[in-house]
Amino acid sequence: MGGFRAYVIDKQDGAYSVGVKTLTEADLMDGDVTVRVTYSTVNYKDGLALTGKAPVVRKFPMIPGIDLSGEVTASQSADFRPGDRVVLTGCGAGEVHYGAYAGMARLKSEWLVPLPATLSPAQAMAIGTAGFTAMQCIIALERHGAKPEDGPAVVTGAAGGVGSVAVAVLARLGWQVIASTGRPAEADYLKGLGAAEVIDRSELSGPVKPLARERWAAGVDTVGSTTLANVLSMTKHSGAVAACGLAGGMDLPTSVAPFILRNVALLGVDSVSCPRSLRLEIWRRLARDLDLAKLDAMTSMIGFDDLPATGAAILEGKVKGRIVVEIDA
Repeated sequence: MGGFRAYVIDKQDGAYSVGVKTLTEADLMDGDVTVRVTYSTVNYKDGLALTGKAPVVRKFPMIPGIDLSGEVTASQSADFRPGDRVVLTGCGAGEVHYGAYAGMARLKSEWLVPLPATLSPAQAMAIGTAGFTAMQCIIALERHGAKPEDGPAVVTGAAGGVGSVAVAVLARLGWQVIASTGRPAEADYLKGLGAAEVIDRSELSGPVKPLARERWAAGVDTVGSTTLANVLSMTKHSGAVAACGLAGGMDLPTSVAPFILRNVALLGVDSVSCPRSLRLEIWRRLARDLDLAKLDAMTSMIGFDDLPATGAAILEGKVKGRIVVEIDA
């Protein structure tokens, strides 16, 4: 049985370590489908795992990486056969079950989704959990009844992974998109994705009023904390905001005013435990509603050995758009 390289995180006597080891399939965790991993990506959560700056990993030792695309090599599931191309996002991979940063993975079949025919394995990872979450937010807004004719949609953390995909998809669906970013140099990038207006994040980081001037009918928030509180205070009557991130903090210094005086809805989005039926719908929508030329424009490629440095960079806000990792391990 041939070996493959894998990043392995361990914690011994309180000391957190990340290193590359050579493993075999016998080292993998239980599952009914074995996959040769071809591509992965780097999400904010992956950066936390690679650096140890937050308790993302809950079982040690652990192979990090929450997303992968690859080819089935063995299957005990009737849903998949050797040769099938599959995608995994979330489901505890890289947290409690060996994840994507390895040449091979053994997984539970209910976590896997067939790769949409119109997407390449690399494009699926350009989407990854970030793009998946962005689409999940948009579906949540639609199910609430939000429509482009209601008014603009704001996207916070717009130059990041979730934000970039949210901007591109919302624009393609006909929304007037207001992109909020702390990187004003990325204004042209965001307008290229479809943003009609780019605002500095400082407009959403000041003291929170119970109610502020109504500016948008919908929002996708990746930041949390004061930013989300300000977004809510500026949302139009009967509008909705989908919240999926905490880059700015886990607190929410708001009041009940937006909810009881403007009928604003706050929609929570959790992509990790998303049911399979919704996973399938999200991937169908991404294949249909995401402009692949814009996806390619927001994507850069790195190698397996670049993962630690990229994990640190994403936490420092130095990563724009989406990163695809070629797993040649």
